[in-house]
Amino acid sequence: MNASQRPRLNSPGEGSGSGDSGILNEQVLVLVFESIRWDVQTICQTASVSKKLRAVAERILWRHLCLKRAPRMMETLTSGTQNGRIGGGWHALGKLLFFCCGCESTRHFGLSEPLPGHFVRQSRFSKTSGRSFLAKKCRGDLLYVSDPCEHSVRNREDDLGIYRGVFLGFQKSKTRALLIRRRELEERGRCPYCGARVWSMTAARLVPKSAARRLGSKEGGLEYFVCVNGHMYGTCWLVPLSSDDEDIDDVDEDDGRSDNSDEGINEFGFDNLTDKVQYDSSDGSDKDINVFRFSNLIATSEANGHK
Repeated sequence: MNASQRPRLNSPGEGSGSGDSGILNEQVLVLVFESIRWDVQTICQTASVSKKLRAVAERILWRHLCLKRAPRMMETLTSGTQNGRIGGGWHALGKLLFFCCGCESTRHFGLSEPLPGHFVRQSRFSKTSGRSFLAKKCRGDLLYVSDPCEHSVRNREDDLGIYRGVFLGFQKSKTRALLIRRRELEERGRCPYCGARVWSMTAARLVPKSAARRLGSKEGGLEYFVCVNGHMYGTCWLVPLSSDDEDIDDVDEDDGRSDNSDEGINEFGFDNLTDKVQYDSSDGSDKDINVFRFSNLIATSEANGHK
């Protein structure tokens, strides 16, 4: 069987040239990454080898990673989209699933020093939580939001929480329509996941009180941004809890309803309301990818002379 007859994932007219090595065969790459359980670090390293492998990673590998790690969340996010396309690309969504972006001081949220981003071993994304971050006029939108990643800060009793999320169909959302009418895009801010420009939800006065309750933060002690591709990220000060603190249901103060649905977990650890995304190293080690390495491995290492 010659190279042109081998089964591959390329669509007609997009086959690899006769001079390409076997590692560029998309079918082979998919089988390889299936065997190592879609190891995130290996995908990053593969994408940094050459422009061709970066293109394959962005078109095929990151998509497969997202679909394997958060199947029901991805099924929801791709419903009704053309050819299963995702705003900002699959590589940006893959990064959002596994990377806490860190933070620095902004106009509405002060920090004594910037906090670098880092790789996370497990994330929990919930559209029930996401509803708490939507203004009353935008409750028809669908937003997945992660649990906050907690960080200790020097000389502060309360911890810093960093969270992230993604909208379904952001281009047609009510949130986007309100942001366009109320606020211009931030001049300096850029999305840490796709690099696009962002709006400040705080500056646009679209942060509901339910967001602070959901996070366990004081009102006014949080800020979050949304980029033009529908990625959301933000920070908050988490109020220390004592043993006397009571559990508070997520009750919408506008309509009095409580949304505490609990769906069954399937064998992958996902449910209809919440997707847990967990990183499993292919060699069983406990690896970390820091902000510089993760961000730069997703992109190609052109500075190293790879072509």
